[in-house]
Amino acid sequence: MKKLFIAPIAALAFGLASCGGNTDSDKKDNTPSEEAAPVSEAATVPGIENVELSNSWTVQGNDQMKFDVNLIRVKAGEPVEITLKNVGELPIESMGHNLVVLKSGVDIPTFGGEAAGAPDNDYIPKSSLSSIVAHTKLLGPGQEDKISFTLEPGVYPYICSFPGHFGIMQGKIVAE
Repeated sequence: MKKLFIAPIAALAFGLASCGGNTDSDKKDNTPSEEAAPVSEAATVPGIENVELSNSWTVQGNDQMKFDVNLIRVKAGEPVEITLKNVGELPIESMGHNLVVLKSGVDIPTFGGEAAGAPDNDYIPKSSLSSIVAHTKLLGPGQEDKISFTLEPGVYPYICSFPGHFGIMQGKIVAE
């Protein structure tokens, strides 16, 4: 009986031992890697090549806490215009939406946490204004708002900062 128990464990240990030893540090050599070539940040956004280049966009937010557009492609250095429409039916107090364009590199969960503490300012935290490129006002059902701004080349996240929404309601703007 002990042999039946020990044999599978020994086989597993042998299998794990034979797979080891092939770490990335063992692979270092002097050959140039593909990562050494400069790659634009926009090229790293999956699916961007399938998105129309336009500086005028309409995004809808709904009662399922979703934006209908999650990837936007714009020409850098030119004015961008985004219209947000709340197409939901639930009241603003429970399902309000806004669209906040953040600067590259902003930590979204941290910003979302700060936004939750700013109900008197449409969930736009005054302590984080330096992290924001532009934002709409908080919208109730059937309302819309338009924002205009200009971006340098890069990738910019956008979210809904209503409490709990930023985890699902987010997208990226690629300025090229």
